[in-house]
Amino acid sequence: MSVRNATTVKVTTTTQAAEVVIVAHFSLVLVIVGTVFNLITFFSLCQSRFRDTKTRPVLHYMRTIAISDILMLYGWNFDHYIYPMYGFYLQRTTLSACKFLSFLNYFAPQSSAWLRIFISLDRYLSLSRLHRTWFSDSKHILIIIASIIIFFFFLNFHFFIYTCYYNRSGTVNINSLLFKLYPTWDYVNLAFYNFLPLIWMIILNSGVIYHLINLRRTTSLQNSRIQHRAISITLVITTFLFLIMTVPASVGFTFFCCSNGNLLRIFDCMLYTYHVLSFPLYMITFDEFRQEFISMIFCKKNGQLPSTTK
Repeated sequence: MSVRNATTVKVTTTTQAAEVVIVAHFSLVLVIVGTVFNLITFFSLCQSRFRDTKTRPVLHYMRTIAISDILMLYGWNFDHYIYPMYGFYLQRTTLSACKFLSFLNYFAPQSSAWLRIFISLDRYLSLSRLHRTWFSDSKHILIIIASIIIFFFFLNFHFFIYTCYYNRSGTVNINSLLFKLYPTWDYVNLAFYNFLPLIWMIILNSGVIYHLINLRRTTSLQNSRIQHRAISITLVITTFLFLIMTVPASVGFTFFCCSNGNLLRIFDCMLYTYHVLSFPLYMITFDEFRQEFISMIFCKKNGQLPSTTK
């Protein structure tokens, strides 16, 4: 049994039951709000103001992350609503649903984390180099995105082959006949979703922050670097929030799944809440995104709203 599902089952008191119901409705809100927010983010980033990906190829990463953040909300998070309210797990309805959702629960977060690593790399190179590198070319970024997706697809492909089978009673078992799936794959997920991204994001974002500070102190600024400043600040904030809000849940469910169910549910809510935050964070910190969104809402052309930053 997945430790996240097991934690949901352990309800012994009225207070705990009330907390689970609150978490259930919160999970449903995350699904609805997160889907809407991330779709708005994706379509906003596809508008004419952001179509010049040769100038800012990092937009490819941002669009892809918006889609992966939607997928994140339909695995364990959705089951946190389905089971307390209706008494069954969506993951256990059919064999095909079990295989697909088991795959999605690991593929989506791992891909999302490594896309954010390469965003941090792109920001560091954009601020530290006067000329573009191989990693800053639009076509090469599409290759990187495709490579990340393919790698994690095959890393988790075993879910379609070796996991999920019918018990003698006719119910779906989410484990594997080949090896002990849980918590073995939780350890793998912890490495690819948290620990390795943690190391790389701290290193790269430290370099980004260093160069952003230098930009403020330098009197004769390079235009090629100024244009990356606003979007870099936005993406540094999102990557640091990623570390703060996702690591506790992954560590907790991997090593302390039987300790404190209430605390683990809070950590899990934090994790999935992070994948809803791109839209409000972009609205607050990224001027061009905010202007483009307002233009969409009021059906105005880009020219009617002055651009203040790049």
